[in-house]
Amino acid sequence: MYIVDSYPVAVLFCIVTMLCWGSWANTQKLAYKEWGFPLFYWDYTLGVIILSLIFGFTIGSMGENGEAFLPNLMGASSKAFLYALLGGVIFNIANLLLVAAIEIAGMAIAFPIGIGLALVLGVFNNYLPNPGDYQTFYLFLGVALVTVAIIINAMAYKNVSKGSKSTKGILISLVAGILMSFFYRFVANSMSPDLINITPGTFTPYSAVFVFSIGIFISNFVFNYYFMRKPISGNPLTFRMYFQQGTPRLHLVGIFGGMIWSLGMMLSIMSGDVAGYAISYGLGQGATLVAAIWGVFVWKEFSGAPKRTNLMLTAMFAFFIIGLALIILARLA
Repeated sequence: MYIVDSYPVAVLFCIVTMLCWGSWANTQKLAYKEWGFPLFYWDYTLGVIILSLIFGFTIGSMGENGEAFLPNLMGASSKAFLYALLGGVIFNIANLLLVAAIEIAGMAIAFPIGIGLALVLGVFNNYLPNPGDYQTFYLFLGVALVTVAIIINAMAYKNVSKGSKSTKGILISLVAGILMSFFYRFVANSMSPDLINITPGTFTPYSAVFVFSIGIFISNFVFNYYFMRKPISGNPLTFRMYFQQGTPRLHLVGIFGGMIWSLGMMLSIMSGDVAGYAISYGLGQGATLVAAIWGVFVWKEFSGAPKRTNLMLTAMFAFFIIGLALIILARLA
């Protein structure tokens, strides 16, 4: 299997993760007027599984290092399966709660609270198992600056958004952020600490992400089905609607969105052994920067905003870039 063996490559993969995690939601924007989010989400989860299988049967099964995808999958322990499946379940409920919070409280409130909390707690959770692998000062200063950038982004977004704060939406955002901070560690715990000489019973990155994606799909029948029957807005949805109203284009858009997110997850997990899971997770959650770029330059979400908003956006981008640079330095310094 292919193994990331240099820090620059690992950082590059983490930056691609950030691009993927900050961009997949554009596919939902392309479909939301015709397609309720819970219906879109079924295709999204299928896309996550498909991409993980493509990686598993290609670069996850090539070469002499490590262990091929299928033999590794068949030889894994129940503990490894449990960790990876649990990671998928936790991610799924966190992701769905974040979407619900956005519908209730708006992007300006829910996204910074949820993702900001996930970033801070997630880096900390992935730092604790191996604190000696990082320069703590650079890592946490970088995380602090990225957090400031997310807060500035929220303030800028609030200048162009309408609506009032919702206590319910804020509470849901907090729960989503806490849960989102834990899923990555569970997936990492299912993997071998040495990717060349695989520890018996543990996963390679390719097997771990595949089982993680199965955890997402299975838990959809509980969590996503709930949101189908009890939507935050609009009328209840049924499985019949998925098959009757879904056009090939709508299904492909959702699958493509899932594949984009899954590509980011795969590259992040592949990079964790070299970059450190705290850094690979932290850089990936810098996706807020990418989402802001889409919002500013493509979707024109800040058009007509007060002049001070442009200054806030400039400061936000600066804090993000400096913060991400410091996170990268945490493994080099």
